[in-house]
Amino acid sequence: MHYLSNLHDKNIISKVFLLRVDFNIENAKEIFRLQASLETIKFLLKRKTKIVLLSHRGRPTLHKKNKKISLKIVIPYLKRNLKARLTFFNHFDFKRIKQTILSKNAGTIFLLENLRLLPEELANSSRLARQLASLGDYYVNDAFSVSHRKNASVTQLPKLLPSMAGLLLEREISNLKKVMEGPKKPLVVILGGAKVIDKMGIINKLKRVAECFLVGGIIANTFLKAKKFDIGKSAFEPKMLKTARKLLKSAKIILPTDFISQDNK
Repeated sequence: MHYLSNLHDKNIISKVFLLRVDFNIENAKEIFRLQASLETIKFLLKRKTKIVLLSHRGRPTLHKKNKKISLKIVIPYLKRNLKARLTFFNHFDFKRIKQTILSKNAGTIFLLENLRLLPEELANSSRLARQLASLGDYYVNDAFSVSHRKNASVTQLPKLLPSMAGLLLEREISNLKKVMEGPKKPLVVILGGAKVIDKMGIINKLKRVAECFLVGGIIANTFLKAKKFDIGKSAFEPKMLKTARKLLKSAKIILPTDFISQDNK
């Protein structure tokens, strides 16, 4: 894997970097993911490049009005924290977008609208990847949280341009490597939220090196359901009940000692 930190500054002035970031925030106050992206953006700005920010936000199928998941919400934060000109594209006319990018000076940031508004993104479309690739010279992935997804901007696009991991992704990889190869003991893994299938996979991967797993959220509900607890209408993952029963044979799975289930009514 190539890393942005190893990129030589020679001949990249005014080059266009397509930077895949994770701006998947609920509201303007949720700035952690935006903060995490600043280091890589500033790294590229310092080298007088042009930056095209690519991201998704929310799930269009769950929103009747697409305006609710527009990436326009992140513009005020970026303007406050980056000393650079910023252009926002609220359309996907890639020819017009490319013309605008070419007309701007080095050190300009461009933000594309939510990629998930395009069905081709989730369909992992090679056509969309080619359209995105036409905008730039390099591709940088700095979105660790979506790197497992078969989306056009994550898996297809890197095949078309010189590609590398951003500073944030490089750090995530380094930390995971430490956990996998020589973790400090005792190692306790805390897991919560949704995406149960992915997190069961993490437990399987780390069960040999971790002392225990503290689980909460929907993954905990799935374990509780597997133990035949009444969890009411609380969400769980039916497809993973069999896996959950197998993992529960280990004393390493620590479930909540008390909980409140969603009312059955």
